[in-house]
Amino acid sequence: MAIDSRTNTLADTLWDGTHLYVASHVVTTSTESAPVASLPNQPARLYRYSYSNGKYTLDAGFPTTITSDSSETMTIDKDSTGTVWATWTHVTGDATAGFTNTVMVNSATADGTKWGTPAVLPVNNVHPTPDDISAVVAFGKKQIGVMWSDQSTGSVWWATHTDGQPAGSWKAQAAVQGKGIADDHLNLKSLQADSAGRVFAAVKTSLDQTATDMTLPQLQLLVFKPGTGSFSRSTISTLADCQTRPQIVLDPENNKVHAFQTGPATSASGCPYTGVSGAIYEKTADMDNPVFSPGRGTPVIQDGSSLNMNNVSTSKQPVNSTTGLVALATDDVAKRYWFADLPVGNNKTATAPGTFVPVTPKRFLDTRTSSKVTPGGTVSFQVAGSSGIPSNVSSVVFNLTVTEPEANGFISAYPSLTNAPATSNVNFGKGDTVPNLVTVPVGKDGKVTLKNSSTGGTQLIADVSGYYLGGTPAVPGALVPVGPQRLLDTRTSSAVAPHGTTSFQVGGVSGVPDQVSAVVFNLTVTQPQSDGFITAYPSGGSAPNASNVNYAPNQTVPNLVTVPVGADGKVSLANNSNGSTQLVADIFGYYIAGTPTATGAFVPVGPARFLDTRGTTGPVATSTSTTFQVAGVAGIPASAAGVVFNLTVTEPASNGFITAYPSGQAVPNASNVNFAKNQTVPNLAVVPVGSDGKVALRNSSTGGTVQLVSDVAGYFLGG
Repeated sequence: MAIDSRTNTLADTLWDGTHLYVASHVVTTSTESAPVASLPNQPARLYRYSYSNGKYTLDAGFPTTITSDSSETMTIDKDSTGTVWATWTHVTGDATAGFTNTVMVNSATADGTKWGTPAVLPVNNVHPTPDDISAVVAFGKKQIGVMWSDQSTGSVWWATHTDGQPAGSWKAQAAVQGKGIADDHLNLKSLQADSAGRVFAAVKTSLDQTATDMTLPQLQLLVFKPGTGSFSRSTISTLADCQTRPQIVLDPENNKVHAFQTGPATSASGCPYTGVSGAIYEKTADMDNPVFSPGRGTPVIQDGSSLNMNNVSTSKQPVNSTTGLVALATDDVAKRYWFADLPVGNNKTATAPGTFVPVTPKRFLDTRTSSKVTPGGTVSFQVAGSSGIPSNVSSVVFNLTVTEPEANGFISAYPSLTNAPATSNVNFGKGDTVPNLVTVPVGKDGKVTLKNSSTGGTQLIADVSGYYLGGTPAVPGALVPVGPQRLLDTRTSSAVAPHGTTSFQVGGVSGVPDQVSAVVFNLTVTQPQSDGFITAYPSGGSAPNASNVNYAPNQTVPNLVTVPVGADGKVSLANNSNGSTQLVADIFGYYIAGTPTATGAFVPVGPARFLDTRGTTGPVATSTSTTFQVAGVAGIPASAAGVVFNLTVTEPASNGFITAYPSGQAVPNASNVNFAKNQTVPNLAVVPVGSDGKVALRNSSTGGTVQLVSDVAGYFLGG
């Protein structure tokens, strides 16, 4: 489909989910040695298309005019108010009087229908050399940014504008400065879902014109972090790599930035000159720590019969394993376009022993389909080698629910083919339905056993949400199973006083090293004298605004806890109640200390409150879901594979249960918290993070609303 019939035009495109925008401009190319003034009466135009039934249709009233003169480049983006922004550089003058280059902007309201008057970007340093260019990007959900090169000062400048503010309200700063640091190659990308509001910029230096040190950077990645107001930079390729014209694509699913650039063909030796056509290469790096491997990278577009590939182009939109990635390049000699259709894998897979693999919750056991577990009896279920779980697993994480018990009692979970421990995982009263998250080693036969310590039969349900890989754990953040062993039982000393605190030693006892990052233990409240809740936190710190176990008078309530360990090796438990209570802590494992980097390694946080519907969205209606953002919030990276959080149900208007699952996926047949009308019930949850960085919570109740609170205790690193 033809868009612009004029010769010598270039275009920038934008897809906003509803419309395709194409900004087409007549090209006038300037260089330092041969500047050329912009041509009048050569308008840049914005075309807007709608898509339906496999066809793009030009919208009524389009094209509209952005500016009346030609330019070397032009880019567009759209802010949160629906305003479309454009930037370009405008060269004036002649060989006698000299040339002046100016960074220009314009904006159009109502989705591009009505443009204002082109204006000089209202900040300092907007008159770079005639060879320099500018680019625009929307970021941080409510800001627009313009970046431009300035070879005269060795600077790359950056200006920002808050959506909805007057058109003249801009703030500017240097993104990077230094002799030879700037050149006329820019590519900007951002993630609107990134709460940190980061902007990624691929830029070229001009060090190849003066430097002899071939290890200096030729192409760099700049990352703007609004929280700090500053840029970081890393090297994409060096002078020795002989590369130019960088483009980047963001892959939030795998937390990767893909960099594409022109370099000499693979058959060429040396570097004839920087900017030589040949092949298109790809390199990748972690978005949170963008360190690119040395060398030119992987060739992805090359024609053996015409070694002239150049000018790679990519999409503004981020990519994922569903969309794949397409890169387009030109061969100006053969007059042909080439493209590479590249798969984007999902690398959120742990490999190191003791690291965690989250799975969408799945039901592995439901005795209601067979028969109750008899008094004092046991039941086992297969984990290793079942439902996609590999045979080499050390421990499994599952939500254990007791329902229809005929008498008071408790359930113990332990590795099959071993003796039942004296500890408990779920305590229950006659007729109760009680859930609790369990982390337990898997037996040599790949099974887990559940023992019913009760004088009556009961039904048991197990919903698996992940597993830890087998082997000897060694990397920071890997889980080392221990016990279960009892580290605290206040019934042998004295109850915790109202609003009092008790601490217990973890580091250096029961086979636990002196230094660990976090501990996993089952916390049981018993004999409480009043309503309240317990908060677990690292010793030496202040108790956070979070809860681990909520209880009523005389209840016995267990809950699994994952919490960082204090510098003294202890964990503190605060009794937020007007009455005293007894506390029991049974350890199940610990996470190795150090800085976690391996996929599946655990990183403790907080605990910190990420969701409380009581003060934000209001109660969740029956048969509906609410979500909360995990990735990119409170220091959690966009690549987080899974999250650990305490989920508390309160003020339920009827009986029901909550299911936690990755946002964007179907609701699984599983439960995390079961509740009765007016109960307050907590339970720890371990859930994969959705592709949008969120976790969803489904209210499956018999007809009433419910309030939900989520206190995050940590996350597992993605690939």
